[in-house]
Amino acid sequence: MPDLVLFDRERDQAVLTLNRPDKLNALNYALIDELMLHLDAIEDDDSLRGVILTGRGNKAFSAGADIAGFAPDVMASSDLAWRHFARRGQAMTQRLENYAKPVIAAVNGLAFGGGCETMEACTLAVAADHASFAKPEIRLGFPPCFGGTQRLPRHVGRKRALEMLLTGDAIDARRAHEMGLVNRVVDAGRLIDECLALARRISRHGRTAVATTLRAATRGINLSMDEALAVEAAQFMLAAGTPDAAEGVRAFLEKREPVFGG
Repeated sequence: MPDLVLFDRERDQAVLTLNRPDKLNALNYALIDELMLHLDAIEDDDSLRGVILTGRGNKAFSAGADIAGFAPDVMASSDLAWRHFARRGQAMTQRLENYAKPVIAAVNGLAFGGGCETMEACTLAVAADHASFAKPEIRLGFPPCFGGTQRLPRHVGRKRALEMLLTGDAIDARRAHEMGLVNRVVDAGRLIDECLALARRISRHGRTAVATTLRAATRGINLSMDEALAVEAAQFMLAAGTPDAAEGVRAFLEKREPVFGG
C-alpha cells in the first residue's frame, strides 16, 4: 500500500501531501489516522518549524470525506457514525487548529466538505487561482461534522457561512479570498513556493513567541474579552523573560535585526 500522506522536508518546513489523487485526495479513515501520526512526529521534531499541507496533483486539495468509506457507518447507526467518522474528523481538525507550529494549507484545487473543514482548521491558507471551495454535506442529508458549521461562520460571518452551508454551492478562489476564507490567491505554479516563503517569514521569529501567539489567538477567540485577556496574559508571561524576548528587546534598542536561538 502506498503512503496515504507523503512527507517531504524543505529546510525547516515539513510538507505533508494527501496522497489519494485517484480519489481527489478524499479523506478516508486510514488517511486521517496517518496524518495524525505525521503531526505527532513533526511536533516532536525541534528542527521543523512549521507544516505545509497540500494535496497531490493539481485537481484537489481534498474532495472531502470518502463517502464510500464512511457510508456503512452512517447507514448503520448514528452511534457508529459519530464514533468512527465524525469524532475522528473533529479530532483531526482540532489537532490542526491547536497545533503548536504554524500549519499553512496550500489549496491546490477543490476543497470540498471535509477538505474545506481541514483547510479552515489550518493556521493560514493560500489558494491556487483555480481552487474552489464548497460545503456539499447538506446534499447527503446531514450537516458538516468535522467542525465546519462552527469554524466557517467564525471565518466569514454567519450569513455568508449559512449560504454555503445551506446551498452546498461552490465558490471560487477569488470569492474565498474576498470572504476571508483564505489569506491570498496565487498562480498555481507558485503555490508551494509562496507557502514556503510565508512559513519562513514566520519561522524567522523566536519559537516561543510563535507558539504563544498561536495559543493566545486560538484559545481566546471564542471567550469573553476578560477571559481572553487572561489567556493572552498567561501566554505573554510564558514568553517574557526568555532569552529570545531579551534578544528581541535588545536588538530593537540597538537598531539591529534580532538573532533568535534555534
